[in-house]
Amino acid sequence: MSAQARVTAVLGPTNTGKTHYAIDRMLGYRSGVIGLPLRLLAREVYDKIVAARGPSVVALVTGEERIVPPRTQYWVCTVEAMPEGMGCDFLAIDEIQLCADPERGHVFTDRLLRARGQKETLFLGAETMRGVIAELVPGASFLKRERMSQLGYTGSRKISRMPARSAVVGFSVDNIYAMAELIRRQKGGAAVVMGALSPRTRNAQVELYQNGDVDYLVATDAIGMGLNLDVKHVAFSSLTKFDGRGMRMLAPNELAQIAGRAGRGMSDGTFGVTGEASPLDEEVIEAITEHRFTPIRKLQWRNHKLNFGGITSLIDSLERPPAHERLLRARDADDILALKNMASDAEVSARASDPASVRLLWDVCRIPDFRGISHSEHASLLMRIFGFLHESGQVPDDWLATQVKRIDRVDGDIDALSKRLAFIRTWTYVAQRKDWLRDESHWRGETRGVEDRLSDALHARLTQRFVDRRTSVLLRRLKQKEALLAEVSETGEVTVEGEFVGRLEGFRFRQDKEASGQEAKTLRQASLQALVPHFNLRADRFYNAPDTEIDFTEQGGLMWGDQAVGKLAKGDEPLKPQIVAFVDDEAGPDVAQKVQRRLQHFIDRKIAALFEPLLNLGRDEALSGLARGFAFRLVEALGILPRGEVADDVKALDQEARGALRKHGVRFGQYTIFQPLLLKPAPTRLRLVLWSLARDLQEFPEAPPPGLVTVVAQKSLPQGYYAMAGYRAAGERAIRIDMLERLADMLRPEDSRAGFEAKADMLSITGMTLEQFADLMQGLGYKAEKGERAKVKPEAATPEAAKADTTEAESEKPDTEQAEEGSTDPVAEAGAETDPVAATETPVSDADAAKPEAEVAQAEPAAEAPAEAEAPAETSDAIADATSVPAEEPEAETFFTFTWGGRAARQNRDRGNRRNDGKPQARGQKTGGDKSAGQGGDRQGGDKASGDRGRDNRSKGKPRKPGGKPQGGNKAKVFESAPPKKKDRIDPDNPFAAALMGLKDKS
Repeated sequence: MSAQARVTAVLGPTNTGKTHYAIDRMLGYRSGVIGLPLRLLAREVYDKIVAARGPSVVALVTGEERIVPPRTQYWVCTVEAMPEGMGCDFLAIDEIQLCADPERGHVFTDRLLRARGQKETLFLGAETMRGVIAELVPGASFLKRERMSQLGYTGSRKISRMPARSAVVGFSVDNIYAMAELIRRQKGGAAVVMGALSPRTRNAQVELYQNGDVDYLVATDAIGMGLNLDVKHVAFSSLTKFDGRGMRMLAPNELAQIAGRAGRGMSDGTFGVTGEASPLDEEVIEAITEHRFTPIRKLQWRNHKLNFGGITSLIDSLERPPAHERLLRARDADDILALKNMASDAEVSARASDPASVRLLWDVCRIPDFRGISHSEHASLLMRIFGFLHESGQVPDDWLATQVKRIDRVDGDIDALSKRLAFIRTWTYVAQRKDWLRDESHWRGETRGVEDRLSDALHARLTQRFVDRRTSVLLRRLKQKEALLAEVSETGEVTVEGEFVGRLEGFRFRQDKEASGQEAKTLRQASLQALVPHFNLRADRFYNAPDTEIDFTEQGGLMWGDQAVGKLAKGDEPLKPQIVAFVDDEAGPDVAQKVQRRLQHFIDRKIAALFEPLLNLGRDEALSGLARGFAFRLVEALGILPRGEVADDVKALDQEARGALRKHGVRFGQYTIFQPLLLKPAPTRLRLVLWSLARDLQEFPEAPPPGLVTVVAQKSLPQGYYAMAGYRAAGERAIRIDMLERLADMLRPEDSRAGFEAKADMLSITGMTLEQFADLMQGLGYKAEKGERAKVKPEAATPEAAKADTTEAESEKPDTEQAEEGSTDPVAEAGAETDPVAATETPVSDADAAKPEAEVAQAEPAAEAPAEAEAPAETSDAIADATSVPAEEPEAETFFTFTWGGRAARQNRDRGNRRNDGKPQARGQKTGGDKSAGQGGDRQGGDKASGDRGRDNRSKGKPRKPGGKPQGGNKAKVFESAPPKKKDRIDPDNPFAAALMGLKDKS
């Protein structure tokens, strides 16, 4: 640089003409270089200089574009792509305040410290750089430029009130698209400008705005870097941005840089906020309007004197700290991160063994990560390119052709095209590097062609999505009162003048436009005019549609496919609901009546199919007297009646009446009277809807998931819900009523006064743990006493004992099967169908209350006798083994003893969730005795294992009559009129009754 070379810092706010001043100064010299922060701005300056001097002497060099004529005099570049050591007469750096930028600041700082023109150097930027430039660039002079127009703050405005020629600024793609979509709907359209767009796409979008096709521009902070646009107002839709590491608030000087785009030349401009952005503070507003900001004190810096002796040496030189206090070592950029990632690869380390290879590796690492996928994936691509260049000095044409061909597609949406544009920028950058390809000019043309095609397609998609040319025409025709052309597609999409304005959902029109006032009213009128004939055609098709296309929801809605066409309403009877059709008034009464009739036919047939047993019961003329009245109550209750609510009615029914009801599938359970077929998922789902309608519930409770035996009992559900769902709440859970009746059959033969323990079958059918089962039993009116005892390991049975057990099991099998299937002989049936008060609250008479205790007391010595008798039979060897082996502490197990709760049952019945409408008939033990010793003897401290049960164990309990009924006060007199119990009688309610009858006949 000659001694007369001048260094000048031209500082000031936006709209001061700094860039224009630099261009004029450069054109006054024979040669010059100007570095700009964005390739978009570089393209704009390049076009201006070409217009002034012609394309033969002007070069454009960016990371992805290189236009260098043979007689180049003036170089327009991005700051990163500026050539070094050219010795041009003039050099200028625009937006020099970016020296403080965390991402790219080190590049601008390097140009500030080292880039100079032979005759003149200009640094263009904000006034905040004055102090640091004066300190770091001795001898620099300063030229202050004043803004040519005033800038005012207008506060917060809605998009609908945004003035024409406004720019809405956002800092994320989602925010940009959302604002552009909103402006399209309310204002007719907007152009979109983002830094990630290609220059071709950006210029096409700017042209839409500049030529007046649209009056609004939605952009990122890219417009703050010198782009000259005809903007009168700038509105911030957000005040935060992602800076590469996290979200942060924009500083006042950053806001001012963007707001300054408003008001070009001598025209004043305004700025404000919109959308979700909060109003600016007074201090920030004053700083922006008066251009007073905190001076920049630290610049980002990275060492330019690199050591290519090895990868480690290169990394060390890049991480060298600065020597000046005004300089701050920049955080690792993408190129350093890629270098460190590749350095860990053994193959790369082996290849980069000399300075030339290390320099090549660093050049490859400087390929920008345009794709932005991940550091590791970007490093993987760079390793592939480095391998090609290190082996043959060039990237293979066939491999590069495959990569480019994969991207050369113009289908897809905006996001897909934007991603492909980012991908092609990588190969455009590679094509610009000298000597990396065999035919550089060919691949520069190929990659540029792909980028142009993608750019044009992206511009078309952006225009199609965010620019509504027809809206302007529509608004003009509305004002001129011209007739609007409205159409309805086969899929129900409604268009006015070719523009989508809404959708036909069922028989209601849903307007999509967020129009307001007279515009919205006119659009709706035009749409509905077109819909009138379509309503009739659709109603005819719906009336002839099969029932399989229609369904009801658990909230009472009626659906035709995925469209709501009506809802159920309360009728005079639960099984006769009414219909409310969803039909617009403009469709006419004929359409509404046709839709309503079709829905009524559907729900009537659905009820007839799912509740056929119940409807047959209600229509049976053969029923008379009490049976007919009971059938009416069952129909009114939708097929499920808790027995406690109809105890007197059940008691009054004779056997003939019960038999007549059983013919319709009515089961008289101990807790519930119901029709088993109505417990299936489909009838249950519909029953809950009809029950909710009858009770005028605002929110309908949903049916429990099908197939579950128990569910958690929720106290917040409406009273009566569990009965309608086919469950009974007991304790913390609710059990399905059919499984509850099976459990009742198992509990009936147990000694509920002396106490009994839960058997494996009881836990199996409920699917509960022992603790959960104890809570269930308490909910059913039993008392549960918890205890612990030593766990006895089962001993191997001798062949004689196993044979005896087998014989005993076979002898007991008919009784067990009968208990599982439900006893149906008159005696057992009477036991299950007795008055709930008598059957659940008085298991024994007061006069005989002490008798079972005496009998049990007499039986206890007999139960212990066999154990004492067996002791002498043990061999001396066994005794010796027992004394020689140290005794192990027995493992403890928890057990519950259940006894009938008496008055607790009545209290539980009155408490809703723990209500008990019936209880097991107290009985003595069966002659076969299937209770373990723990149920009797363990409560007295006994410890007999279930495997030690013998015939003597069956002596415990009450003496039985030949029929198996316990002798004692069980108030069995009420059942004496019933015929004797048939031991092997098959339950007609059992779903396997027919098969069992066939087996019985064969035997």
